[in-house]
Amino acid sequence: MPARSGKHFGTRKQGVPDMPRNGKLLALYDTHRSALLDYASTITGDRPNAEDIVQEAWVRCAAAAPPRDNPLSYLYRVVRNLAIDGQRRHLRERRRRPRTEDCGRIEQIAEERASPETEVADRDEIRRLNEALAELPERTRRAIELYRLGNHTYKQVAAQLGISIGLAHTLVLSGLDHCRNRLDRTE
Repeated sequence: MPARSGKHFGTRKQGVPDMPRNGKLLALYDTHRSALLDYASTITGDRPNAEDIVQEAWVRCAAAAPPRDNPLSYLYRVVRNLAIDGQRRHLRERRRRPRTEDCGRIEQIAEERASPETEVADRDEIRRLNEALAELPERTRRAIELYRLGNHTYKQVAAQLGISIGLAHTLVLSGLDHCRNRLDRTE
């Protein structure tokens, strides 16, 4: 059998499925890779991290043999889930890690409750987020609330708002992007 070569494959590693079995999935991945990177980047706000997420999504999808009826949708869902999980993990780590100015104060590091300064900063961030949400059109704000706060799927958001799933997806992503930009601008 001739050696495989390609921009995404080197030598076969343990746990990475055979290319012939996943040839269609690989073609789908290659075709949509840049769009998947853009999608992951909008969630993470970090292009290098998005690269890792998309690669991890490929490995997981290839190993899991995604559904035949809509493998692209499945690939996007895996990218989204990995990106959101990564963001949550990053936020948890950031909250656990003591700030540089607090490193010399053992009592604050040992204390389980957030410092008063952290609580004030968190309240301020929530206030700024509420302001950013208030700037959005009603339908976009409602889509974000249903999706992020209500844990609804895009399909459920679309049904609630009487719109297509694609539009629900677009509203949520554009609204989250607005909020992220607004929070970054005011820091």
